[in-house]
Amino acid sequence: MFTPSRDEVRQFFCSVWQKRQARLPLSGAELPAADILACHPEYHALLDNPAQALDREWTPEDGETNPFLHLSLHLAIAEQLAIDQPPGIRAAFSRLAQTRDAHAAGHVLLECLGEVLWAAQKEGKMPNSTVYLDKVRTYAMRKAGN
Repeated sequence: MFTPSRDEVRQFFCSVWQKRQARLPLSGAELPAADILACHPEYHALLDNPAQALDREWTPEDGETNPFLHLSLHLAIAEQLAIDQPPGIRAAFSRLAQTRDAHAAGHVLLECLGEVLWAAQKEGKMPNSTVYLDKVRTYAMRKAGN
């Protein structure tokens, strides 16, 4: 299993952004990453400055969201949807996407995944995919009025 460092993740997203801007070929994980980056214009200036991206810290105490964590969660969700893992996540996403655009539906998954990852880290356990899927389904049903 590949576990990139903080700097490698940041360099990956900056590199994908630079390639997309230069209209260079993308492959593998770069393809969904480029689509995700396109949906986040609030991060484009940061991605245009890799040195700043590598040095900057974002802390919850300062009320800031780490853009690279946000983008990485989007990328994880893109992979989950591509392989329907956990089983049923694609159907739950489709249900969410009936009431909002795909990017907004992805943000719901991102919130649910973030909560599950935070709880797992806090408890020193593996993330619980059943809890994650239940959170997504509950959100989808609540918004659909069921």
